[in-house]
Amino acid sequence: MKIGKSTIPRTRICTSDEDSIRVRGEDLCLQLIGHLSFTEYFFLLLTGRRPDAACKAVLDATLVAIAEHGFVPSVQAARMTFAAAPDSLQGAVAAGILGCGPVILGAAEGAGRLFVDAAARMDQGASLEEAAAAVVQPLADRKEAVPGYGHPLHKARDPRVDRLFEVAREAGADLRHVRMAEGIERAIPRIVGKDLRLNVSAAIPAVLLGVGFPLTSMRGVPILARTAGLIAHLAEEAEMPSGFALSHQATLHLESS
Repeated sequence: MKIGKSTIPRTRICTSDEDSIRVRGEDLCLQLIGHLSFTEYFFLLLTGRRPDAACKAVLDATLVAIAEHGFVPSVQAARMTFAAAPDSLQGAVAAGILGCGPVILGAAEGAGRLFVDAAARMDQGASLEEAAAAVVQPLADRKEAVPGYGHPLHKARDPRVDRLFEVAREAGADLRHVRMAEGIERAIPRIVGKDLRLNVSAAIPAVLLGVGFPLTSMRGVPILARTAGLIAHLAEEAEMPSGFALSHQATLHLESS
């Protein structure tokens, strides 16, 4: 992604004066606080427009779906950092976010790019099956993973996938990319030679693209959601410490090996 160059700093997001604060052109105190949920406000901040009902429902569902992952490495990094520096909540959260990547944070943006590519091929006349095969085959040729497919635990499809698709249907979202996601799932066994099912990192862009969420910011959804999960873990760490226990267990393993 190319950002470009500029010599003059500019923003359309927020301005303020002595008497008021305006966010995306709306008065923060009179029009936003107490009127918008945080999900709605996030979308407004990001795009400059308020989400419709379908967008609100789908975006909210994705944030709930991806916020918590259990005692994964990024959570352990955050809790161990907090144990060593309990006065630095922000540092511990940052440690957890920095410890996220394609394995834990997910491959939502990569999967979304596959869906957009495949949809463009359908616009040019390809069938769903042809478009799905066309985006999977180059990955298989390069022996690269198909982003958003396969899960170390949920072999028969991540249970969050069907629920997110259900929310999208109930909300009246455009399901074009959902159909594309499922078309790619059907193509993978034949092309890759493995039965890799949809996981939540593919379901998120499949439903969000159908409500107008920008692809370029897709990675921000799991980042935002995981921040909430990390804060919860750090609140628990303060009352039920595990950070030093994790270090102790690592030391025991090193001594016994």
